[in-house]
Order: sequence, then structure tokens, then C-alpha cells
Amino acid sequence: MTAAMAESLVEWASGDHDDSFREKSLDDLDGPLATEPPHPINWNLISADDAEAEWIELNRWVNWLRRTYGLPASVVPPFWHRHPELVWELSALHLHWLGAYDPDQHGSAPLGWHRDFADARQRLRDWVAVSGTRLERDRATRQTAWPGEPPPDAVDDVVIGNRDEDFVQFVVDDATRRREAEANLYDAPDCH
Repeated sequence: MTAAMAESLVEWASGDHDDSFREKSLDDLDGPLATEPPHPINWNLISADDAEAEWIELNRWVNWLRRTYGLPASVVPPFWHRHPELVWELSALHLHWLGAYDPDQHGSAPLGWHRDFADARQRLRDWVAVSGTRLERDRATRQTAWPGEPPPDAVDDVVIGNRDEDFVQFVVDDATRRREAEANLYDAPDCH
């Protein structure tokens, strides 16, 4: 991610921006943010800097996907980024799309992607139904306690008024959490 993009995210998340900031929408950027060939993203292991760029890239693609195919919130909800099950599915679908539409790919690859996209839409519906996320509100995905585990905490719906602001704050918080984990890892006695 470029320094300008990182500053823009922080500016947006802090609320220290004017209305012209929206004109520089995060899904209207020209060209890919990543300069390397497409590859699977392991969201559990990715660095903070790489995660910021991958979140923005995936968000741009998901916005394109939902608009191009007219997908309802029951398939791709606005708060997909808050649900790992949706992030993993959409991330895999994005990678598959990048491969299918690569100029060096066989001409029938897009048909394969569309076949797999039909299957993915059903899985996305299932994930959305389980997660409980909706058009204007969200809640954490309910967890089932197995025998011997303590019961999970109650899950409440949260109304979210501005999806873009929520997404940017989510990315900033995710990057901060990852940077803290990276710092703790490098500060551990075993690393010196």
C-alpha cells in the first residue's frame, strides 16, 4: 500500500476530512494496488502493510462484483468484511476471477469461473444466513459451544449508518492489531 493510501485511510477513519474526500472513493482507484501476480491470501498470516492493500483491493472487487451482477445483500452484505467466513469465500472467488480472466488463460476459463460463481453464490447465501449480517445492521457470527466449553457471549445487532466509514475503520483497526502482533513477535526474547 502506498503511503498516500495509508494516510487517506487514517484521514478517513479520524473523520478529519471534507466532502471532497468521498470523491476519491476507495473503489474507484485506477489499476490494481498490488504489483505482484495474483496469489492466495492467507488472512491469518499476512502482514499489516500487505493486509491494508489486500483489503482495499478485495473491497474494490467486491463492489464491482455486486454491482455488475446485481447481487442482493443476502449474497454479498455490506459488512462482509466483519465476517471471516465471507472474507475467505470472497477472497477465493476474487483469486479465481483473476486467474480466469488473465490474458494468458484459456478462452473457456471465464465459463469455469461463472460455473464456480454459481456454487459460490449459494455458499455465500448460507454464510450470510448463519452470520446474521443484514443490509443496515450487523452482528458477530454466532458460535456454538461444544460440550465442556463455556457458553458464548450474547450477540447483539449493531446498526451501522455508513458502510464506507465502517470499512475504513475496520481496515485501520485490523492493521493496528497486526502491527501490534508483529511488534510483540519481534520484541519476544526468542527473536533477538
